[in-house]
Amino acid sequence: MTTEAGRKAELAGDSKSLEVIARGGLIAYGVVHLLIGWLALKIAWASGGKSADVSGALGTVADQPFGKILLWLIAVGLMALALWQASEAIWGYRSREGTDRVRRQLISGAKAVVYAALGIGAALVALGSGSSSAQSQQQATSGVLAWPGGRVIVVVTGLIIVGVGVAGVVKGVRKSFTEEIDTASMSPSAREGVERMGQVGYVGKGLALVVVGGLLSYATLTFDRQKAQGLDGALQTILAQPFGRFLLTAVALGFVAFGLFAMLQSRYRRM
Repeated sequence: MTTEAGRKAELAGDSKSLEVIARGGLIAYGVVHLLIGWLALKIAWASGGKSADVSGALGTVADQPFGKILLWLIAVGLMALALWQASEAIWGYRSREGTDRVRRQLISGAKAVVYAALGIGAALVALGSGSSSAQSQQQATSGVLAWPGGRVIVVVTGLIIVGVGVAGVVKGVRKSFTEEIDTASMSPSAREGVERMGQVGYVGKGLALVVVGGLLSYATLTFDRQKAQGLDGALQTILAQPFGRFLLTAVALGFVAFGLFAMLQSRYRRM
C-alpha cells in the first residue's frame, strides 16, 4: 500500500501537466523578483511606495486590475514549483551517487519550502490577510527568542541566510546555474546573454540575502529587535551607506536580472 502510494506520488511529480504549471510558476517567481527590483529602485531614488520585499511585490500585484486573479495564478504556479522540487528531493537525481545526490536532494527540499512559502504568501495576500514581511519577521523572531536557546536558533538562522546568500554569489560567479538549463538549443549570443543575466541576478540577490542574514544575527546578539527586519529593512540599510543609492541601484538591477533569468528558465529549465 505504502509503495503504491509512493509510486503514485512520484508519477504526479513527473506528470506533464505539473511540468507545464511549474514552468508557469517560474514566470511567477520571476515576476515577484522584477517587482522587488522595481520597488528597490523606487527606494533608491526616493520616490516612496510599497516596501521592497515579497509582501510589497505581491501587494503591487493585488492593486492591479484583476490583481486577485493574478495572485491566485502566482500562488498555484509557485505551489506547483514546490511540488516539483519536493518530488526531486525525494526521488530525483538518480544519475547522481553518494553525497552529490544527497546534496542536490537537500537543495531541492529547501527550494520546495521557499516556493511553498511564497505560494502561501501570495494566497494570503489574495485573501486580504497578508502582512508585511518586516512585521512578520519581528513577530516570529520575538516568539523564537522566548524559547530555550532561542537566541542561538535565531543567530544560526541568520548565519544560514548569510550562507545561502554567499552560495548564490558563488553560483553566479562560477556560472554553475548553467547546469540547470538547456543551453544547447540557444544561439551563442543568446547563451551569453542568459549567462550574464544569471550571473548578475545571483550575485545581486545573494548580496541582499547576506545583508538580511547579517542584520538578523546582529540584531539578536545586540538585543536590538528594531534591526531584525526583512529584505526591505536590509535594502534600507544599504541605502544608508556611503554611495548607498548607487549600491542599492546595483542590487535592484540584480533582482531585475534574476527575475528575467527565472522567466527565461520557464522555457529552458531542465525538468
